Formats: sequence, structure tokens, C-alpha cells
Amino acid sequence: MWGDGGKNGGDGDFKLAQLTGSRSMPAAQLQGSWVEVDSSESVIMYNGALPNGDRGRRKSRFALYKRPKANGVKPSTVHVISTPQASKAISCKGQHSISYTLSRNQTVVVEYTHDKDTDMFQVGRSTESPIDFVVTDTISGSQNNDEAQITQSTISRFACRIVCDRNEPYTARIFAAGFDSSKNIFLGVSAAKWKNPDGHMDGLTTNGVLVMHPRGGFTEESQPGVWREISVCGDVYTLRETRSAQQRGKLVESETNVLQDGSLIDLCGATLLWRTADGLFHTPTQKHIEALRQEINAARPQCPVGLNTLAFPSINRKEVVEEKQPWAYLSCGHVHGYHNWGHRSDTEANERECPMCRTVGPYVPLWLGCEAGFYVDAGPPTHAFTPCGHVCSEKSAKYWSQIPLPHGTHAFHAACPFCATQLVGEQNCVKLIFQGPID
Repeated sequence: MWGDGGKNGGDGDFKLAQLTGSRSMPAAQLQGSWVEVDSSESVIMYNGALPNGDRGRRKSRFALYKRPKANGVKPSTVHVISTPQASKAISCKGQHSISYTLSRNQTVVVEYTHDKDTDMFQVGRSTESPIDFVVTDTISGSQNNDEAQITQSTISRFACRIVCDRNEPYTARIFAAGFDSSKNIFLGVSAAKWKNPDGHMDGLTTNGVLVMHPRGGFTEESQPGVWREISVCGDVYTLRETRSAQQRGKLVESETNVLQDGSLIDLCGATLLWRTADGLFHTPTQKHIEALRQEINAARPQCPVGLNTLAFPSINRKEVVEEKQPWAYLSCGHVHGYHNWGHRSDTEANERECPMCRTVGPYVPLWLGCEAGFYVDAGPPTHAFTPCGHVCSEKSAKYWSQIPLPHGTHAFHAACPFCATQLVGEQNCVKLIFQGPID
């Protein structure tokens, strides 16, 4: 087993992935490379914005708002078809439908009808109009993801759909697969599919949609949950032997597809973080993170060797290494200004010996984690992830350091939420040791 481990905000709005410090926030938010029902969603790795800027439906954060008119759908009529022509005729009637191809001579088509009580949002790689939020593959540690060459994406064109109740308590549920431009979902002969004991059909997408709900919510006390797979009809299963195996996992009847604050959604190439409106209300804001940055700089930390004053660059210049940028030896946490000594070998250019304690390890510039939605508390930025050097609060660093994020089709590993770099070291993060001004 490879792992088991609208427009205006207001009451009842859905928000998928956009963080805001104001009270009128969406229902949910998707963040992440990571959706008011009051929520949003972000893509893991994007530190506040895409490298080349957020544009249209392609951005680092998405907010779900209650639509002016409900667009949700629910199952209605079931047809068992013996000819491809008949199956195509039913699928082209203008209604939403899901087709389960059992063999060359048998297809089950489930028609869906309008649901006035729900709003549906779709996420996927396709740029076609049915996709509300376009996501692309996350390149670990890449600062120029849009320019990176993806030979073959593992994210489905129509990866998943999120259905939000328009009435309190504005519950949001996730389902594998999304409807295409013809309002259809097709599960071919090779796709994993089955008939449940109650008679309804269900199935899984090629690389699957995985969800992990944190234990204890998305708070200072949060602990990693167990990764599960979500079916096309929203049931919860243990993970398959491999990501695209034909045999489904075991049904987990005690769990549901309801998204919670801090739920992680993995689309095999990008991981999204779901934040609810209430959760975002208790999350530090961009202004708070900026205030923490200014507070650190106001303390005038110094390089213990060069004695020059250090300063974290402004959030708008978070990819440009500046002269006063703090650097750190990640094996010990001592913070310095940039210097060009301490190399231990010609082959490992990034391995340096700390002049303070003689510890050898990576020597990297420090970057403040700017995506507020990834913080589990509002504590000061005291810890850095290794080996990337992104800095955040102690509890946030320790939370993400123990989260096993899906990697490829067979593995899991902890990764920095701000850049998706695989974490290393004994704790995956280190406490920073700053020296104050001599005077």
C-alpha cells in the first residue's frame, strides 16, 4: 500500500482559496504546489501569488462565493444502455450526466438534474469554461513555475468538483471528476468502477482525488489526519495499492466527503488547502505578517561576523536577494549576512561551516512565508524550513513538517507549503538564532 497514512461576499457566500483580512470573507478558500459557505482554497507552493502573477481563473488562491443563481446538480434517472449510439444520444440531451462504460456492449448513464439548493465549483487543468479554477502542476522549489516544462501533466483536465449548500450551515462536499463542456463525465472501460449494494454506480478517476482532514482542525493543536480517496459520487475509500490501480480501496463508512477547515486536497500534481470563512477569520492577515516583518527589522538583527544590520525584504520583493537579506546555517540556525567563506568542498557549493559553532550544513537566504492561509497561529516568524529557508511561526513550521504530502504516484514526504521543496533534516525545520545590535 503506497499510503494510508458570485460576486459579492456576505452571509452564505462561498470562497475558495482567497485570503482576506476583512470580515466579509468568502465561505471557503483553496490555497496552495497547495476556496463564504464562507470558504477558500490555496495551492501548496505559491507564496502569496503565482510567479508571473495571478491571472483570471489561474491563480494561487481561489475564493468561492454564493452564486447569483444555483448551478448545482443531483442524480436523477439511470439508464442501462447496450449500444454506443444510444449512450451518446442520452449524454447529448443537454443535461449533466455520468457515463460508466462496463463493456463494449453495456454502459450505465446516470442523468443529473438541477439542484436549487447547491452551488457547484469545478477544479482542473483544463482552461475550458466549465472549470472555475485552473490548476497546473507544482514544480518543487520552482520560483518560475509558469516557465517550467511539464512533459506530461498528471492532473486531470476535469479533476474534481466542490458542491456547497446555499443554506446554513453551508456545508461543502468534494467529489472526484468534473463535468466537461458537454456536461458529461465519462468513465471508460479501463477506469475503476463498480455497482454499490444499494444499486448506484460509482468509480474513481485515473490518478485519483485524495483528501486529508487534520485532526483537531486547522489550529495550533492540529495533527495530521489520514489520506483517503474520494470517489466520483463522494464516498470515502482507503488508498489504492498504487495511485492508478484498478482495484479500489476499502469503503470508510465512518468518514464523509465534507470539507473541513485545513482539509488538504491532492490532485496528483498539485495540492490544495481548503480554508473556511470562520477559519480565515481567526488566521493572521497579510497586514499582521507585514507587521511581524517590520518588528523583526526594527530590532536591527546583525550579522555576528560582519556586524552589518540585516533586514527581511518587503513582501513585494520576496524573490529578489537583497544586500541586507538574512542568511542562515540550517544545521544550527545561526543567522548571518551573506559571506563567501566557509566552503567545505568544491562539489557541495551550498555546504558551509558556521563560523559561530563550526556546524556544517546548508547556508541559504531566508524568506518570510507570505501566504497567511498556511499559518496555524499568529506567532512570530522564528523557524525556517530546511533546506529552502522559508520562515514562519514555530507552530506552523512544526505542523507542516509532519504533514506527509503525496509525491508522484507512489510516495509521501513533508514539504514546505510556500515552495513545495521536500524537507530534510532531523526536524525538517530549525529555530533561528538572531544576534541583536551590539550597541
